[in-house]
Amino acid sequence: MDALFDADFGAREPRRVAPGAYHLPGWLAPEQQRWIVERYWDWSQGPVPPRGAKVAGHEMSVKTVCLGWHWQPYRYSREASDVNGARVLPFPDWLARAGRLALAETDFAADAYTPDAALVNFYDDSARMGMHQDKDEDSAAPVVSFSIGDACTFRFGNTEHRNRPYEDVLLASGDVFVFGGPARLAYHGVPRIHAGTAPAGCGLGAGRINITLRETGLGA
Repeated sequence: MDALFDADFGAREPRRVAPGAYHLPGWLAPEQQRWIVERYWDWSQGPVPPRGAKVAGHEMSVKTVCLGWHWQPYRYSREASDVNGARVLPFPDWLARAGRLALAETDFAADAYTPDAALVNFYDDSARMGMHQDKDEDSAAPVVSFSIGDACTFRFGNTEHRNRPYEDVLLASGDVFVFGGPARLAYHGVPRIHAGTAPAGCGLGAGRINITLRETGLGA
């Protein structure tokens, strides 16, 4: 299959997808992507391994490892009570700096952004993420999302329900997506992974790593 950037996926310029939602294509350089992939393999060694969270008794196809705070549907905790009871790894300062740098390329104020949790998701080519809202946080600060590896179709919708209107955005390796303000509670999901599109040099031969930064608002 052709490498992602040899294929015709249309315009790849930074743009505002909706009020409060921004797509920043190619924001991470290949060497930065490789470095982050190495960190992912370190995080995956524990103390809490990646797992598919259970929503209404059904295990998600996406495997998640958490930093700073452990997320399970509808709440955060320091310990992974739904996995092995271990405390999750701390949230790294460099991720917070990366989030602020990305926000600086949008209309959001970057200086005060202090994310304290990251959900690090791994998608194989069969994984999907249903339409949902990120609403388990007490803070209304923006979500900053980094993508590495295979491209995905990212479905970004409205704040009222899971149905149309929504827009499908191609998120490729190195892309950043930011949503906050009027878009903070927009429904969003991933209906498709485009297998075989990870560019050479990103550090990930197959699958997609997605890192979403959040302010939980929970304090220390």
